[in-house]
Amino acid sequence: RTVRVWLKRDSGQYWPSIYHAMPSPCSCMSFNPETRRLSIGLDNGTISEFILSEDYNKMTLVKSYQAHQSRVMMILFVLEMEWVLSTGQDKQFTWHCSESGQRLGGYRTSAGACGLQFDVETRHVFVGDHSGQVTILKLEQESCSLVTTFKGHTGGVTALCWDPIQRVLFSGSSDHSIIMWDIGGRKGTAIELQGHNDKVQSLSYAHHTRQLISCGADGGIVVWNMDVERQETPEWLDSDSCQKCDQPFFWNFKQMWDSKKIGLRQHHCRKCGKAVCGKCSSKRSSIPLMGFEFEVRVCDSCHESITDEERAPTATFHDSKHNIVHVHFDATRGWLLTSGTDKVIKLWDMTPVVS
Repeated sequence: RTVRVWLKRDSGQYWPSIYHAMPSPCSCMSFNPETRRLSIGLDNGTISEFILSEDYNKMTLVKSYQAHQSRVMMILFVLEMEWVLSTGQDKQFTWHCSESGQRLGGYRTSAGACGLQFDVETRHVFVGDHSGQVTILKLEQESCSLVTTFKGHTGGVTALCWDPIQRVLFSGSSDHSIIMWDIGGRKGTAIELQGHNDKVQSLSYAHHTRQLISCGADGGIVVWNMDVERQETPEWLDSDSCQKCDQPFFWNFKQMWDSKKIGLRQHHCRKCGKAVCGKCSSKRSSIPLMGFEFEVRVCDSCHESITDEERAPTATFHDSKHNIVHVHFDATRGWLLTSGTDKVIKLWDMTPVVS
């Protein structure tokens, strides 16, 4: 239930200067360095707002919002609008005026939401929820309207990251994948990135180098080069028989009876999307430009067509050596902060790989 401010001492070590106990366990926070405003979400649905002193040795409670009926999942403070945006386990997205503390409006999502991003220019808010859906809302001062919803994950959305320059939204999920959605280009492209073995916990974007940093519950920190021409993964094709050798799949009783052959299990080539049997897709290959940094199933003909240049990785992998639950990236210094289930906070210098 505590909030601590860690200051770097002359020895080079970090020690807490403030130890502040909260009335309920803390679930999330948002800090604005310009105003030194610290917004803390609690398990009881309250958002408490503090102002930190210039020497960071004192925190003064300014106001509290009863924003949700249950745990606050995410908070965003938007200085330009003087808004506090939040999502909760109660399936509600709300926004408050940070000056008056007044509730301006809300929207009920299809499930509890963990992802939250805001575009200041267009006043669009992106909400990702546990059903795997991303909802885009247009906010006015005291009302909101639904723009669209889209879904590409088989698991819940766990993290969102918005690039306002390229107009691209990144979503991470408990299905271990990341999807890059082209919002501004209006091409409707969705690029999939596969580089984690457990759920994606956080996404950060370095605009100046066009690199995406993803952190997962597997302890992995992956730095993706987004300044390459990536390809959309193909739709998986439907067929009752292998589209390479014409052998029937096990549900195709008629062809099995006519050809007196035992049906085979269906697989899909990750490169061309064709429905193939195990014999015609015995090879594995990485396809980094399609987002497959790990080796995946491809049909034999596609395996022969993939060149060594196409197999060149577009991401670097780093082991944080703890199960990451929260991340903050400071793009100005190139520092990454990770905290894990081991109750350890680690500070990383990312400049050797994000540059």
